[in-house]
Amino acid sequence: MKATRTVQKILSNYESDNAGVKGKLCQMLMNGKLGGTGKMVILPVDQGFEHGPARSFAPNPVAYDPHYHYQLAIDAGLSAYAAPLGMLEAGADTFAGQIPTILKVNSANSLIPSDAFKDQAITASVDDALRLGCSAIGFTIYPGSTAGLDMFEEIAAMREEAASKGIATVIWSYPRGEALTKDGETAIDIAAYAAQIAALLGAHIIKIKLSTDHLELGEAKKVYEAQEIDIADQAARVRHCVQSAFNGRRLMVFSGGAAKGENAVFDDARAIRDGGGNGSIIGRNTFQRSREDALAMLGKIIDIYKGRD
Repeated sequence: MKATRTVQKILSNYESDNAGVKGKLCQMLMNGKLGGTGKMVILPVDQGFEHGPARSFAPNPVAYDPHYHYQLAIDAGLSAYAAPLGMLEAGADTFAGQIPTILKVNSANSLIPSDAFKDQAITASVDDALRLGCSAIGFTIYPGSTAGLDMFEEIAAMREEAASKGIATVIWSYPRGEALTKDGETAIDIAAYAAQIAALLGAHIIKIKLSTDHLELGEAKKVYEAQEIDIADQAARVRHCVQSAFNGRRLMVFSGGAAKGENAVFDDARAIRDGGGNGSIIGRNTFQRSREDALAMLGKIIDIYKGRD
């Protein structure tokens, strides 16, 4: 499989990385129906850990089975499938080599007291990712949490180990914690900051949430207004977040978020495309629908990223 010029150009932005890491990035970028375009759609299924099984899978009970998600990602022609250790292990042999995988190596859960620091436990290792043939590890950080600095140190060490073993790193950069209001978690100045932090920590692929036009930090607000930074619509805010991740030199995908209507999902994809983002990492909005509806939705999202809609 020869990498397209678009993919070769993206890989050239990772100037310090070895052939193993670049090979894994190429594997994801060349896989599926968006292969070679520089765009990606990834299926993440870590919600069982985060929200519990009923909240995650009861709307579509076949989704309790880890094999369902592997097969959905394969049949939809996605770029990769991301999940915690147990989910990947449950289908690792049956689906070996059929879809690039991302091992989510840290997780939280809804049983933690609400007044506890926002944090995640490390639940898998780089060696697990190597053993399972994964293309990347995935790690969540919470900028804004008292525990955030410890999380930065954890992923810095794991990223170094992963790179030494030829595995890429995806960072979920989700602002959350005592320093932020609820509106601040999705404010544009905070989203752009989260993208920058992930890039500075060495992420090969950055995952952030789509943002609102709210400005959380007073000092940042002064700059946004003085420099007339365009944050008027979602595409403009995506563009600013991409700019904040080394001016587009790092791959950036955007979370699908909570369950929502089809039209809202498609509007999000158009904004990501028009703003220069690299794609979507979308879970609940697909696997909580029937297989038929999920495949149709993912097919349309792929068409949007191809510029056909």
